Amino acid sequence: MVHTAPSEHLPRLAGREDFERFIDASRQRWSAMWEGNTTVVSVGVGSSSVAKGALAVLASARTHESDSTIVREVSGNGAFWMEPWVEVKRPGEPPVVYGGVAPEDVSAVITGARQDLAVGVRAAEAHNGIPSLADDPFFGHQQQIITRNAGVIEPDSIEDAIARGAYQGYFKVLFEMSADEAIEEVTASNVRGRGGGGFPAGIKWASGRKAKARPKFIVCNSHEGEPNVYKDRHLHECDPHRILEGILIACIVCGAERGYNYIGGEYPLAIRRFRKAVADAERLGLIGKDVLGTGHDVAFRVRTGGGAYICGEASALMYSVMGVKGQPRTKPPRSVEEGLWKRPTVANNTETLANIPDIIVNGGEWYAGIGTENSKGTKLMTVQGPLKRHGVVEVPMGVTLNHLFNDIFGGMREGSEFKGVQTGGVSAGPLTQDHLDMPVDFDSLGDVGGMLGSGGWVIFDQHVCVVDFARYLTAFNRYESCAKCVPCRLGNPALVEILDRIRLGRGTLDDLALIKRTSHHIIQLSLCGLGQVAPVPLMGMIQFYEEEFRRHIVDGVCPTGTCPISTGDAVLAAGD
Repeated sequence: MVHTAPSEHLPRLAGREDFERFIDASRQRWSAMWEGNTTVVSVGVGSSSVAKGALAVLASARTHESDSTIVREVSGNGAFWMEPWVEVKRPGEPPVVYGGVAPEDVSAVITGARQDLAVGVRAAEAHNGIPSLADDPFFGHQQQIITRNAGVIEPDSIEDAIARGAYQGYFKVLFEMSADEAIEEVTASNVRGRGGGGFPAGIKWASGRKAKARPKFIVCNSHEGEPNVYKDRHLHECDPHRILEGILIACIVCGAERGYNYIGGEYPLAIRRFRKAVADAERLGLIGKDVLGTGHDVAFRVRTGGGAYICGEASALMYSVMGVKGQPRTKPPRSVEEGLWKRPTVANNTETLANIPDIIVNGGEWYAGIGTENSKGTKLMTVQGPLKRHGVVEVPMGVTLNHLFNDIFGGMREGSEFKGVQTGGVSAGPLTQDHLDMPVDFDSLGDVGGMLGSGGWVIFDQHVCVVDFARYLTAFNRYESCAKCVPCRLGNPALVEILDRIRLGRGTLDDLALIKRTSHHIIQLSLCGLGQVAPVPLMGMIQFYEEEFRRHIVDGVCPTGTCPISTGDAVLAAGD
Protein backbone atom coordinates (compact mmCIF):
# COMPACT_ATOMS: atom_id res chain seq x y z
CA MET A 1 0.00 0.00 0.00
CA VAL A 2 1.71 3.17 -1.21
CA HIS A 3 1.93 6.39 0.73
CA THR A 4 -0.61 9.01 -0.26
CA ALA A 5 0.73 12.57 -0.44
CA PRO A 6 -1.18 15.53 1.02
CA SER A 7 -4.06 16.61 -1.17
CA GLU A 8 -2.53 19.20 -3.48
CA HIS A 9 -5.82 21.00 -4.03
CA LEU A 10 -6.34 21.88 -0.37
CA PRO A 11 -6.37 25.65 0.19
CA ARG A 12 -4.62 27.44 3.04
CA LEU A 13 -7.37 28.71 5.33
CA ALA A 14 -6.63 32.16 6.73
CA GLY A 15 -9.49 32.59 9.17
CA ARG A 16 -12.96 31.74 10.38
CA GLU A 17 -14.75 32.71 7.17
CA ASP A 18 -12.39 30.61 5.04
CA PHE A 19 -12.99 27.62 7.29
CA GLU A 20 -16.77 28.02 7.14
CA ARG A 21 -16.65 28.22 3.34
CA PHE A 22 -14.52 25.07 3.22
CA ILE A 23 -17.02 23.26 5.45
CA ASP A 24 -19.88 24.24 3.14
CA ALA A 25 -17.95 23.12 0.06
CA SER A 26 -17.10 19.75 1.66
CA ARG A 27 -20.73 19.15 2.58
CA GLN A 28 -21.93 20.05 -0.92
CA ARG A 29 -19.37 17.68 -2.44
CA TRP A 30 -20.48 14.91 -0.09
CA SER A 31 -24.18 15.39 -0.85
CA ALA A 32 -23.58 15.55 -4.60
CA MET A 33 -21.75 12.21 -4.53
CA TRP A 34 -24.56 10.38 -2.73
CA GLU A 35 -27.53 12.11 -4.34
CA GLY A 36 -26.29 12.14 -7.92
CA ASN A 37 -26.74 9.64 -10.72
CA THR A 38 -23.48 7.82 -10.12
CA THR A 39 -22.95 4.40 -8.56
CA VAL A 40 -20.73 4.65 -5.49
CA VAL A 41 -18.68 1.54 -4.68
CA SER A 42 -16.93 1.49 -1.30
CA VAL A 43 -14.44 -1.24 -0.40
CA GLY A 44 -13.56 -1.76 3.28
CA VAL A 45 -9.77 -1.80 3.67
CA GLY A 46 -8.29 -2.28 7.13
CA SER A 47 -5.53 -4.41 8.66
CA SER A 48 -7.95 -7.28 9.20
CA SER A 49 -9.50 -7.21 5.72
CA VAL A 50 -6.13 -6.81 3.98
CA ALA A 51 -5.14 -10.18 5.45
CA LYS A 52 -8.27 -11.64 3.84
CA GLY A 53 -7.70 -10.24 0.36
CA ALA A 54 -9.37 -6.82 0.47
CA LEU A 55 -6.67 -5.20 -1.68
CA ALA A 56 -7.39 -7.66 -4.49
CA VAL A 57 -11.09 -6.85 -4.14
CA LEU A 58 -10.29 -3.13 -4.30
CA ALA A 59 -8.13 -3.63 -7.40
CA SER A 60 -10.96 -5.53 -9.06
CA ALA A 61 -13.39 -2.74 -8.21
CA ARG A 62 -11.02 -0.12 -9.64
CA THR A 63 -11.39 -1.72 -13.09
CA HIS A 64 -15.06 -0.67 -13.03
CA GLU A 65 -14.36 3.05 -12.46
CA SER A 66 -16.02 5.31 -15.00
CA ASP A 67 -17.94 8.56 -15.30
CA SER A 68 -20.93 6.76 -13.80
CA THR A 69 -19.11 4.67 -11.16
CA ILE A 70 -17.01 5.98 -8.27
CA VAL A 71 -14.78 3.53 -6.36
CA ARG A 72 -13.71 4.51 -2.85
CA GLU A 73 -11.24 2.98 -0.38
CA VAL A 74 -12.92 3.21 3.00
CA SER A 75 -11.96 1.56 6.29
CA GLY A 76 -13.28 -1.53 7.99
CA ASN A 77 -16.65 -1.13 9.68
CA GLY A 78 -15.84 -3.22 12.74
CA ALA A 79 -17.57 -6.35 11.40
CA PHE A 80 -14.42 -8.36 10.82
CA TRP A 81 -16.49 -11.54 10.51
CA MET A 82 -17.86 -10.53 7.07
CA GLU A 83 -14.66 -9.30 5.42
CA PRO A 84 -13.82 -8.54 2.68
CA TRP A 85 -16.91 -6.41 2.26
CA VAL A 86 -18.15 -4.02 -0.41
CA GLU A 87 -20.88 -1.39 -0.23
CA VAL A 88 -22.74 -0.36 -3.39
CA LYS A 89 -24.91 2.76 -3.58
CA ARG A 90 -26.93 2.75 -6.81
CA PRO A 91 -28.87 5.84 -7.94
CA GLY A 92 -32.16 6.16 -6.11
CA GLU A 93 -31.43 3.25 -3.74
CA PRO A 94 -29.92 2.95 -0.25
CA PRO A 95 -26.38 1.57 0.08
CA VAL A 96 -26.21 -2.22 0.16
CA VAL A 97 -23.42 -3.95 2.10
CA TYR A 98 -22.10 -7.25 0.74
CA GLY A 99 -19.92 -9.56 2.82
CA GLY A 100 -17.43 -12.31 2.03
CA VAL A 101 -16.70 -10.82 -1.40
CA ALA A 102 -13.98 -12.36 -3.56
CA PRO A 103 -12.31 -10.48 -6.46
CA GLU A 104 -14.25 -12.53 -8.99
CA ASP A 105 -17.53 -11.54 -7.29
CA VAL A 106 -17.03 -7.79 -7.64
CA SER A 107 -18.59 -7.33 -11.08
CA ALA A 108 -21.76 -9.19 -10.09
CA VAL A 109 -21.92 -7.36 -6.77
CA ILE A 110 -21.77 -3.96 -8.48
CA THR A 111 -24.56 -4.89 -10.88
CA GLY A 112 -26.67 -6.37 -8.06
CA ALA A 113 -26.56 -9.94 -9.38
CA ARG A 114 -25.13 -11.43 -6.16
CA GLN A 115 -27.90 -10.70 -3.68
CA ASP A 116 -26.88 -13.88 -1.84
CA LEU A 117 -23.85 -11.97 -0.54
CA ALA A 118 -25.94 -9.03 0.73
CA VAL A 119 -25.68 -8.52 4.50
CA GLY A 120 -27.97 -5.50 4.80
CA VAL A 121 -28.82 -2.01 3.63
CA ARG A 122 -27.45 1.07 5.35
CA ALA A 123 -30.91 2.53 5.90
CA ALA A 124 -33.67 2.49 8.49
CA GLU A 125 -35.81 -0.02 6.57
CA ALA A 126 -35.37 -3.07 4.35
CA HIS A 127 -35.05 -2.67 0.59
CA ASN A 128 -35.83 -5.24 -2.14
CA GLY A 129 -35.91 -8.03 0.42
CA ILE A 130 -32.56 -7.07 1.95
CA PRO A 131 -32.92 -6.26 5.68
CA SER A 132 -31.65 -3.10 7.31
CA LEU A 133 -28.27 -3.39 9.02
CA ALA A 134 -30.08 -2.07 12.10
CA ASP A 135 -31.94 -5.40 12.23
CA ASP A 136 -28.67 -7.32 12.49
CA PRO A 137 -27.78 -7.79 16.19
CA PHE A 138 -24.14 -6.93 15.55
CA PHE A 139 -25.04 -3.47 14.22
CA GLY A 140 -28.43 -2.92 15.82
CA HIS A 141 -27.24 -3.21 19.41
CA GLN A 142 -24.45 -0.68 18.97
CA GLN A 143 -24.56 3.01 19.79
CA GLN A 144 -22.01 4.43 17.39
CA ILE A 145 -20.63 7.82 18.31
CA ILE A 146 -16.88 7.74 17.79
CA THR A 147 -17.15 4.96 15.16
CA ARG A 148 -20.03 6.42 13.17
CA ASN A 149 -17.69 7.18 10.25
CA ALA A 150 -16.18 3.68 10.15
CA GLY A 151 -16.66 2.27 6.68
CA VAL A 152 -18.43 5.46 5.57
CA ILE A 153 -15.74 8.06 4.87
CA GLU A 154 -12.47 7.67 3.04
CA PRO A 155 -9.89 7.93 5.86
CA ASP A 156 -7.46 9.71 3.54
CA SER A 157 -9.99 12.44 2.71
CA ILE A 158 -10.14 15.42 5.05
CA GLU A 159 -13.08 16.68 2.98
CA ASP A 160 -15.07 13.54 3.80
CA ALA A 161 -14.27 13.91 7.48
CA ILE A 162 -15.26 17.58 7.57
CA ALA A 163 -18.47 16.88 5.64
CA ARG A 164 -19.35 14.41 8.41
CA GLY A 165 -18.65 16.87 11.24
CA ALA A 166 -14.90 16.76 11.83
CA TYR A 167 -13.28 19.84 13.43
CA GLN A 168 -16.61 21.31 14.58
CA GLY A 169 -15.46 20.94 18.19
CA TYR A 170 -12.07 22.45 17.29
CA PHE A 171 -13.86 25.36 15.61
CA LYS A 172 -15.90 25.88 18.78
CA VAL A 173 -12.93 26.07 21.17
CA LEU A 174 -11.08 28.37 18.75
CA PHE A 175 -13.90 30.85 18.18
CA GLU A 176 -16.86 30.33 20.50
CA MET A 177 -15.77 28.92 23.88
CA SER A 178 -13.25 29.85 26.51
CA ALA A 179 -10.83 27.22 27.78
CA ASP A 180 -12.57 27.18 31.15
CA GLU A 181 -15.94 26.57 29.49
CA ALA A 182 -14.51 23.67 27.50
CA ILE A 183 -13.04 22.09 30.64
CA GLU A 184 -16.41 22.50 32.36
CA GLU A 185 -18.05 20.49 29.57
CA VAL A 186 -15.41 17.75 29.72
CA THR A 187 -15.77 17.62 33.51
CA ALA A 188 -19.57 17.53 33.30
CA SER A 189 -19.40 14.62 30.86
CA ASN A 190 -17.35 12.60 33.38
CA VAL A 191 -15.55 10.87 30.53
CA ARG A 192 -12.99 8.58 32.13
CA GLY A 193 -9.76 7.22 30.73
CA ARG A 194 -10.44 4.50 28.17
CA GLY A 195 -6.98 2.97 28.38
CA GLY A 196 -7.87 1.03 31.52
CA GLY A 197 -7.14 3.49 34.31
CA GLY A 198 -10.53 5.18 34.29
CA PHE A 199 -9.22 8.53 35.56
CA PRO A 200 -11.60 11.47 34.82
CA ALA A 201 -10.31 13.47 31.86
CA GLY A 202 -11.80 16.72 33.17
CA ILE A 203 -9.69 16.62 36.33
CA LYS A 204 -6.54 15.88 34.33
CA TRP A 205 -7.22 18.71 31.88
CA ALA A 206 -7.94 21.19 34.67
CA SER A 207 -4.62 20.28 36.32
CA GLY A 208 -2.80 20.69 33.02
CA ARG A 209 -4.45 24.05 32.43
CA LYS A 210 -3.38 25.32 35.87
CA ALA A 211 0.26 24.24 35.49
CA LYS A 212 2.51 27.29 35.33
CA ALA A 213 5.63 25.97 33.59
CA ARG A 214 6.02 26.33 29.82
CA PRO A 215 5.98 24.84 27.28
CA LYS A 216 3.18 22.32 27.83
CA PHE A 217 2.48 19.15 25.88
CA ILE A 218 -0.43 16.85 25.04
CA VAL A 219 0.27 13.15 24.44
CA CYS A 220 -2.19 10.70 22.93
CA ASN A 221 -1.37 7.17 24.11
CA SER A 222 -2.03 4.95 21.09
CA HIS A 223 0.47 2.27 22.08
CA GLU A 224 -1.92 -0.67 22.18
CA GLY A 225 0.29 -3.56 23.25
CA GLU A 226 -2.08 -6.16 24.65
CA PRO A 227 -2.49 -9.29 22.51
CA ASN A 228 -6.31 -9.13 22.44
CA VAL A 229 -7.04 -5.42 21.99
CA TYR A 230 -7.22 -3.58 18.66
CA LYS A 231 -9.74 -0.78 19.23
CA ASP A 232 -7.23 2.05 18.83
CA ARG A 233 -5.90 0.52 15.63
CA HIS A 234 -9.46 0.45 14.29
CA LEU A 235 -10.04 4.10 15.25
CA HIS A 236 -6.86 5.25 13.50
CA GLU A 237 -7.70 3.31 10.38
CA CYS A 238 -11.32 4.45 10.10
CA ASP A 239 -11.36 8.07 11.35
CA PRO A 240 -7.88 9.55 12.00
CA HIS A 241 -9.19 13.14 11.92
CA ARG A 242 -11.40 12.44 14.96
CA ILE A 243 -8.34 11.50 17.01
CA LEU A 244 -6.34 14.43 15.69
CA GLU A 245 -9.17 16.83 16.49
CA GLY A 246 -9.37 15.55 20.07
CA ILE A 247 -5.64 16.16 20.53
CA LEU A 248 -5.83 19.64 19.01
CA ILE A 249 -8.77 20.58 21.24
CA ALA A 250 -6.75 19.43 24.26
CA CYS A 251 -3.82 21.58 23.10
CA ILE A 252 -5.97 24.72 22.87
CA VAL A 253 -7.85 24.10 26.12
CA CYS A 254 -4.84 23.14 28.23
CA GLY A 255 -2.57 25.77 26.71
CA ALA A 256 -0.16 23.29 25.16
CA GLU A 257 2.13 24.34 22.33
CA ARG A 258 2.64 20.86 20.91
CA GLY A 259 0.69 17.63 20.60
CA TYR A 260 2.06 14.12 20.16
CA ASN A 261 0.48 10.86 19.10
CA TYR A 262 2.46 7.80 20.14
CA ILE A 263 1.33 4.90 17.93
CA GLY A 264 2.39 1.27 18.18
CA GLY A 265 4.82 0.40 15.39
CA GLU A 266 2.84 -2.78 14.69
CA TYR A 267 0.13 -0.69 12.99
CA PRO A 268 1.60 0.46 9.63
CA LEU A 269 -1.76 1.25 8.01
CA ALA A 270 -2.94 3.20 11.06
CA ILE A 271 0.33 5.17 11.09
CA ARG A 272 0.12 5.96 7.37
CA ARG A 273 -3.48 7.15 7.54
CA PHE A 274 -2.87 9.24 10.64
CA ARG A 275 0.23 10.88 9.13
CA LYS A 276 -1.87 11.73 6.06
CA ALA A 277 -4.49 13.32 8.32
CA VAL A 278 -1.83 15.44 10.03
CA ALA A 279 -0.31 16.52 6.71
CA ASP A 280 -3.71 17.58 5.33
CA ALA A 281 -4.64 19.45 8.52
CA GLU A 282 -1.32 21.31 8.35
CA ARG A 283 -1.92 22.19 4.70
CA LEU A 284 -5.34 23.62 5.57
CA GLY A 285 -3.87 25.68 8.41
CA LEU A 286 -5.47 23.79 11.29
CA ILE A 287 -2.00 23.08 12.68
CA GLY A 288 0.89 25.54 12.84
CA LYS A 289 1.47 29.20 13.66
CA ASP A 290 -1.51 31.48 14.29
CA VAL A 291 -4.14 28.80 13.62
CA LEU A 292 -6.95 30.33 11.53
CA GLY A 293 -5.91 33.78 12.68
CA THR A 294 -6.68 33.09 16.36
CA GLY A 295 -3.19 33.69 17.68
CA HIS A 296 -2.86 30.07 18.84
CA ASP A 297 0.29 28.19 17.84
CA VAL A 298 -0.02 24.39 17.74
CA ALA A 299 2.74 22.10 16.51
CA PHE A 300 2.25 18.37 16.08
CA ARG A 301 4.43 15.26 15.95
CA VAL A 302 3.76 11.56 15.37
CA ARG A 303 5.96 9.08 17.22
CA THR A 304 5.96 5.30 16.75
CA GLY A 305 6.71 2.65 19.36
CA GLY A 306 9.07 -0.28 18.98
CA GLY A 307 6.72 -2.94 20.32
CA ALA A 308 7.45 -2.69 24.06
CA TYR A 309 4.25 -3.24 26.06
CA ILE A 310 5.65 -1.25 28.97
CA CYS A 311 5.56 1.89 26.79
CA GLY A 312 1.79 1.91 27.20
CA GLU A 313 2.47 3.11 30.75
CA ALA A 314 2.36 6.90 30.66
CA SER A 315 5.78 7.73 32.12
CA ALA A 316 7.53 5.01 30.09
CA LEU A 317 5.76 6.31 26.99
CA MET A 318 7.09 9.80 27.62
CA TYR A 319 10.65 8.56 27.98
CA SER A 320 10.24 6.75 24.65
CA VAL A 321 8.90 9.92 22.98
CA MET A 322 12.02 11.72 24.18
CA GLY A 323 14.24 9.02 22.70
CA VAL A 324 15.15 7.44 26.04
CA LYS A 325 14.65 3.80 27.07
CA GLY A 326 11.00 3.32 27.97
CA GLN A 327 10.87 2.61 31.70
CA PRO A 328 8.36 3.87 34.29
CA ARG A 329 9.34 6.24 37.06
CA THR A 330 8.06 6.82 40.54
CA LYS A 331 5.28 9.34 41.19
CA PRO A 332 4.93 12.12 42.29
CA PRO A 333 5.56 14.27 40.40
CA ARG A 334 2.66 13.45 38.10
CA SER A 335 2.95 14.01 34.38
CA VAL A 336 0.77 17.15 34.55
CA GLU A 337 3.57 18.61 36.69
CA GLU A 338 6.63 17.03 35.03
CA GLY A 339 6.20 15.00 31.87
CA LEU A 340 7.97 15.43 28.54
CA TRP A 341 11.28 17.23 29.07
CA LYS A 342 10.17 17.92 32.66
CA ARG A 343 7.33 20.12 31.48
CA PRO A 344 3.58 19.77 32.20
CA THR A 345 2.13 17.02 30.01
CA VAL A 346 -1.45 15.78 29.73
CA ALA A 347 -1.64 12.16 28.55
CA ASN A 348 -4.90 10.56 27.42
CA ASN A 349 -5.81 7.35 25.65
CA THR A 350 -6.85 7.40 21.98
CA GLU A 351 -10.46 6.47 22.70
CA THR A 352 -10.72 9.10 25.42
CA LEU A 353 -9.60 11.87 23.08
CA ALA A 354 -11.84 10.55 20.29
CA ASN A 355 -14.85 11.32 22.52
CA ILE A 356 -13.85 14.96 23.08
CA PRO A 357 -15.13 16.50 19.80
CA ASP A 358 -18.69 15.26 20.40
CA ILE A 359 -18.58 16.36 24.03
CA ILE A 360 -17.58 19.88 23.00
CA VAL A 361 -20.21 20.05 20.24
CA ASN A 362 -23.12 18.44 22.12
CA GLY A 363 -22.23 19.29 25.72
CA GLY A 364 -21.14 17.35 28.76
CA GLU A 365 -24.71 16.81 29.95
CA TRP A 366 -25.57 15.05 26.69
CA TYR A 367 -22.65 12.66 27.08
CA ALA A 368 -23.38 12.05 30.77
CA GLY A 369 -26.85 10.83 29.74
CA ILE A 370 -25.29 7.74 28.15
CA GLY A 371 -24.05 4.80 30.20
CA THR A 372 -24.27 4.26 33.96
CA GLU A 373 -24.03 6.54 36.98
CA ASN A 374 -20.27 6.22 37.35
CA SER A 375 -19.31 5.06 33.85
CA LYS A 376 -20.52 7.51 31.23
CA GLY A 377 -20.64 7.24 27.47
CA THR A 378 -19.92 4.34 25.17
CA LYS A 379 -17.04 1.88 25.09
CA LEU A 380 -15.25 0.11 22.26
CA MET A 381 -15.10 -3.65 22.83
CA THR A 382 -12.99 -6.28 21.09
CA VAL A 383 -13.57 -10.00 21.49
CA GLN A 384 -11.47 -13.02 20.55
CA GLY A 385 -12.13 -16.71 20.95
CA PRO A 386 -14.55 -19.34 19.63
CA LEU A 387 -17.50 -17.02 19.04
CA LYS A 388 -19.54 -16.94 15.85
CA ARG A 389 -18.49 -13.35 15.11
CA HIS A 390 -15.46 -11.16 15.72
CA GLY A 391 -14.77 -7.47 15.46
CA VAL A 392 -14.99 -4.09 17.19
CA VAL A 393 -18.26 -2.78 18.57
CA GLU A 394 -19.24 0.45 20.32
CA VAL A 395 -21.83 -0.08 23.03
CA PRO A 396 -23.14 1.97 25.98
CA MET A 397 -21.41 1.45 29.29
CA GLY A 398 -23.39 -0.94 31.46
CA VAL A 399 -24.34 -3.65 28.95
CA THR A 400 -24.02 -7.14 30.37
CA LEU A 401 -21.38 -9.64 29.33
CA ASN A 402 -24.15 -12.00 28.31
CA HIS A 403 -25.63 -9.40 25.95
CA LEU A 404 -22.20 -8.59 24.52
CA PHE A 405 -21.11 -12.17 23.88
CA ASN A 406 -24.36 -13.92 23.02
CA ASP A 407 -26.47 -11.23 21.37
CA ILE A 408 -23.96 -8.98 19.61
CA PHE A 409 -21.23 -11.52 18.83
CA GLY A 410 -23.64 -14.40 18.23
CA GLY A 411 -22.67 -16.78 21.02
CA MET A 412 -20.33 -19.75 20.93
CA ARG A 413 -19.45 -21.57 17.73
CA GLU A 414 -20.81 -25.04 17.17
CA GLY A 415 -18.77 -27.57 19.14
CA SER A 416 -17.57 -25.03 21.72
CA GLU A 417 -18.86 -24.61 25.25
CA PHE A 418 -18.21 -21.48 27.26
CA LYS A 419 -15.62 -22.09 29.96
CA GLY A 420 -14.56 -18.57 30.88
CA VAL A 421 -13.49 -15.15 29.70
CA GLN A 422 -10.20 -13.42 30.36
CA THR A 423 -10.87 -9.79 31.26
CA GLY A 424 -8.72 -6.67 31.33
CA GLY A 425 -6.26 -7.86 28.72
CA VAL A 426 -3.38 -9.37 30.70
CA SER A 427 -4.12 -7.28 33.79
CA ALA A 428 -7.08 -8.95 35.51
CA GLY A 429 -8.58 -12.29 36.35
CA PRO A 430 -11.02 -14.47 34.41
CA LEU A 431 -14.76 -14.65 34.90
CA THR A 432 -17.02 -17.68 34.61
CA GLN A 433 -20.56 -18.47 33.49
CA ASP A 434 -21.84 -17.22 36.86
CA HIS A 435 -20.66 -13.68 36.07
CA LEU A 436 -22.17 -13.16 32.61
CA ASP A 437 -25.11 -11.13 33.87
CA MET A 438 -22.81 -8.49 35.36
CA PRO A 439 -22.72 -5.03 33.75
CA VAL A 440 -19.61 -3.97 31.88
CA ASP A 441 -18.32 -0.73 33.40
CA PHE A 442 -15.35 0.61 35.33
CA ASP A 443 -16.47 -0.59 38.75
CA SER A 444 -18.75 -3.65 38.72
CA LEU A 445 -16.32 -6.31 37.50
CA GLY A 446 -13.68 -5.43 40.08
CA ASP A 447 -15.74 -6.94 42.89
CA VAL A 448 -15.24 -10.43 41.42
CA GLY A 449 -11.64 -10.05 40.26
CA GLY A 450 -12.35 -8.89 36.71
CA MET A 451 -11.65 -5.54 35.06
CA LEU A 452 -12.92 -3.57 32.08
CA GLY A 453 -9.43 -2.41 31.17
CA SER A 454 -9.17 -1.46 27.51
CA GLY A 455 -12.29 -3.42 26.63
CA GLY A 456 -10.59 -6.54 25.26
CA TRP A 457 -12.10 -9.95 26.02
CA VAL A 458 -10.74 -13.43 25.32
CA ILE A 459 -13.35 -16.20 25.43
CA PHE A 460 -12.05 -19.71 26.08
CA ASP A 461 -13.90 -23.01 25.81
CA GLN A 462 -13.58 -26.58 27.06
CA HIS A 463 -10.58 -27.20 24.79
CA VAL A 464 -8.41 -24.64 26.61
CA CYS A 465 -6.21 -25.73 29.51
CA VAL A 466 -6.29 -23.01 32.15
CA VAL A 467 -2.78 -23.93 33.38
CA ASP A 468 -1.39 -23.47 29.89
CA PHE A 469 -3.42 -20.27 29.39
CA ALA A 470 -2.21 -18.89 32.73
CA ARG A 471 1.34 -19.71 31.68
CA TYR A 472 0.88 -17.73 28.44
CA LEU A 473 -0.46 -14.67 30.29
CA THR A 474 2.29 -14.82 32.90
CA ALA A 475 5.01 -15.30 30.28
CA PHE A 476 3.69 -12.28 28.37
CA ASN A 477 4.16 -10.08 31.44
CA ARG A 478 7.55 -11.65 32.07
CA TYR A 479 8.87 -10.81 28.60
CA GLU A 480 7.27 -7.36 28.53
CA SER A 481 8.67 -6.35 31.92
CA CYS A 482 11.14 -3.48 31.61
CA ALA A 483 13.24 -5.18 34.36
CA LYS A 484 13.73 -1.93 36.26
CA CYS A 485 12.49 -3.21 39.62
CA VAL A 486 13.44 -6.49 41.32
CA PRO A 487 9.96 -7.88 42.22
CA CYS A 488 8.77 -7.77 38.61
CA ARG A 489 12.11 -8.71 37.05
CA LEU A 490 12.62 -11.83 39.19
CA GLY A 491 9.12 -12.63 40.38
CA ASN A 492 7.44 -13.16 37.01
CA PRO A 493 10.11 -15.55 35.69
CA ALA A 494 9.76 -17.48 38.96
CA LEU A 495 6.01 -17.82 38.38
CA VAL A 496 6.63 -19.09 34.85
CA GLU A 497 9.07 -21.69 36.20
CA ILE A 498 6.51 -22.92 38.72
CA LEU A 499 3.84 -23.22 36.03
CA ASP A 500 6.25 -25.11 33.80
CA ARG A 501 6.85 -27.58 36.61
CA ILE A 502 3.11 -28.13 36.89
CA ARG A 503 2.70 -28.50 33.11
CA LEU A 504 5.53 -31.06 33.03
CA GLY A 505 4.04 -33.12 35.86
CA ARG A 506 6.66 -32.17 38.44
CA GLY A 507 4.58 -29.82 40.53
CA THR A 508 3.37 -30.25 44.10
CA LEU A 509 0.42 -28.82 46.00
CA ASP A 510 2.93 -26.60 47.81
CA ASP A 511 3.45 -24.84 44.49
CA LEU A 512 -0.05 -23.37 44.68
CA ALA A 513 0.79 -21.74 48.00
CA LEU A 514 4.14 -20.61 46.58
CA ILE A 515 2.38 -18.99 43.61
CA LYS A 516 0.09 -17.05 45.93
CA ARG A 517 2.94 -15.88 48.15
CA THR A 518 5.18 -14.87 45.24
CA SER A 519 2.27 -13.09 43.51
CA HIS A 520 1.53 -11.12 46.66
CA HIS A 521 5.12 -9.85 46.78
CA ILE A 522 5.12 -8.85 43.10
CA ILE A 523 1.84 -6.97 43.45
CA GLN A 524 2.80 -5.16 46.62
CA LEU A 525 6.39 -4.22 45.77
CA SER A 526 6.49 -3.54 42.02
CA LEU A 527 7.12 -0.01 40.83
CA CYS A 528 4.55 0.38 38.06
CA GLY A 529 1.17 -0.88 36.96
CA LEU A 530 2.53 -3.79 34.93
CA GLY A 531 4.13 -5.50 37.90
CA GLN A 532 1.27 -4.57 40.21
CA VAL A 533 -1.19 -6.58 38.11
CA ALA A 534 1.05 -9.13 36.36
CA PRO A 535 0.14 -12.09 38.63
CA VAL A 536 -3.58 -11.24 38.79
CA PRO A 537 -4.65 -13.39 35.79
CA LEU A 538 -2.81 -16.39 37.27
CA MET A 539 -4.35 -15.80 40.69
CA GLY A 540 -7.79 -15.67 39.10
CA MET A 541 -7.24 -18.90 37.19
CA ILE A 542 -6.33 -20.66 40.43
CA GLN A 543 -9.32 -19.15 42.22
CA PHE A 544 -11.92 -20.32 39.70
CA TYR A 545 -10.24 -23.41 38.24
CA GLU A 546 -8.21 -24.80 41.14
CA GLU A 547 -9.47 -28.33 40.47
CA GLU A 548 -7.81 -28.29 37.05
CA PHE A 549 -4.51 -27.25 38.62
CA ARG A 550 -4.89 -30.07 41.15
CA ARG A 551 -5.51 -32.62 38.40
CA HIS A 552 -2.20 -31.67 36.83
CA ILE A 553 -0.41 -31.96 40.18
CA VAL A 554 -2.12 -34.89 41.90
CA ASP A 555 -3.33 -37.02 38.98
CA GLY A 556 -0.63 -36.09 36.48
CA VAL A 557 -3.31 -35.39 33.87
CA CYS A 558 -4.07 -32.40 31.66
CA PRO A 559 -7.83 -32.72 31.07
CA THR A 560 -7.58 -31.02 27.66
CA GLY A 561 -4.47 -32.87 26.49
CA THR A 562 -2.65 -29.58 25.94
CA CYS A 563 0.27 -29.69 28.38
CA PRO A 564 3.51 -31.68 27.93
CA ILE A 565 2.45 -33.88 30.85
CA SER A 566 -0.16 -35.48 28.58
CA THR A 567 2.30 -35.90 25.72
CA GLY A 568 4.68 -37.71 28.01
CA ASP A 569 1.96 -40.11 29.15
CA ALA A 570 1.08 -40.85 25.53
CA VAL A 571 4.73 -41.66 24.71
CA LEU A 572 4.99 -44.03 27.67
CA ALA A 573 1.78 -45.78 26.69
CA ALA A 574 3.03 -46.25 23.13
CA GLY A 575 6.29 -47.72 24.44
CA ASP A 576 4.45 -50.29 26.56
